[in-house]
Amino acid sequence: MVIATSSDSQHKSCPHNPEISCGNCRLGAICLPLTLEDEEIVKLDEIVRRGRPLQKGEHMYRTGDDFTAVYAVRSGAIKAYRITGDGEEQVTGFYFPGEIIGMDGISKNKYASSAKALETSAICEIPFSRFEELSRQVPTVQRHFFQLMSQEITSDQQLITLLSKNTADERVASLLVSISARNARRNLSDSNFRLPMSRADIGNFLGLTVETVSRVMSRFSKQKLISINNKDVMLLDINRLKEIASITD
Repeated sequence: MVIATSSDSQHKSCPHNPEISCGNCRLGAICLPLTLEDEEIVKLDEIVRRGRPLQKGEHMYRTGDDFTAVYAVRSGAIKAYRITGDGEEQVTGFYFPGEIIGMDGISKNKYASSAKALETSAICEIPFSRFEELSRQVPTVQRHFFQLMSQEITSDQQLITLLSKNTADERVASLLVSISARNARRNLSDSNFRLPMSRADIGNFLGLTVETVSRVMSRFSKQKLISINNKDVMLLDINRLKEIASITD
């Protein structure tokens, strides 16, 4: 959530681009309620914190840390994960620009998962105590936040559905189609994008081995469904991928 006014941009600018403000941020329509008035955006801007960019592998927070804020990804990518009872890492989600992370800490005032950067990432921090105060002053903000929480619940349900799919092809196709749809919502390319996560992270998230993920990706490439160049992926036949994933529009 990149929020700054033109008069305050020198002090509240995005760490990756000092010219970015809430008025011209390409992600503003996702992070902010569309009906906010200028003076309401100024109020919201006053509570947002922007520190230095997170470097690859750097944590935003860890499981059990006191819940203090929710975060919006401005650029880069974030991985959320938990440690199982066996001490193994379980990836629970990937977050891209324009998406909100950290809401799992609301219920118990402690974060239920850990979050770290998959690559250099710019983050906007929204202290929750001040956000609650603002929500009372600007009801539109509160409604928008409820919508974001609803999206988070929907994402959790989609993950359960994803992991219930029988085949590796279905799971990988579902992930690719999901990222495509999320890019489209952010007015980014829905057919050409990077996968900042490793094959190991993808396999962990999907409940597959690294070798299986690689085999499926290679098979999709040979079938002319996708084109792969290192971490860059182009979806060549999105409709067929949806069919494989058993996704209907």
